[in-house]
Amino acid sequence: MTTTRHGPPATAAHEDQGGHRRRLLDALAAGIAEHGYRGTTVADIVRRARTSRRTFYEHFSDKEACFVALLADANAEMIRQITAAVDPEAAWEEQIRQAVLAWIAAAESAPALTLSWIRDLPSLGAAARTLQRDVMDAFVTMIQTLCDTGELRAAGIGPVPRPLAILLLGGLRELMATTVEDGGRIGDITGVAVRAAMALLRPDSS
Repeated sequence: MTTTRHGPPATAAHEDQGGHRRRLLDALAAGIAEHGYRGTTVADIVRRARTSRRTFYEHFSDKEACFVALLADANAEMIRQITAAVDPEAAWEEQIRQAVLAWIAAAESAPALTLSWIRDLPSLGAAARTLQRDVMDAFVTMIQTLCDTGELRAAGIGPVPRPLAILLLGGLRELMATTVEDGGRIGDITGVAVRAAMALLRPDSS
């Protein structure tokens, strides 16, 4: 009589693979926080994740691919948090304030990653450039969607044209980056960021 040897259930194997991927992404994020993207190696990631190079290369072709995946996940979560923070029934000024505060809070939770996203990603390869464009498009869509509420329409705001959304996005990103580079906290820009967003979006701004 022969005994058939079974591997782990498919769901368990899938969860394990997902767990390895998450640990590798978290390890890269930790490396960026301590040494920056360029100062973090695949060896650092593997060591922090307590896994092997073989496991790393089962998930990612190289460090850049891991970075792209990390930023894709982080920016999707940031958009989710910002969207969830806005009450579409609030006064239009309060809706803008809620969105900007949530944006800053999400960026401040990982300032080194935020800075790396802004400074390191544009200098990388084709996959990184594609992600940069995709993320910009996702944030523009978020801004346009958040501004498409009854309160904002009643105030004469919206639809927000794409160039205006890009201007708002680019201005906030650069202000965050220079603040971190100068040794400040992203939260330091809260007041000016809220005022700037309101000035750009308010009905008489055109």
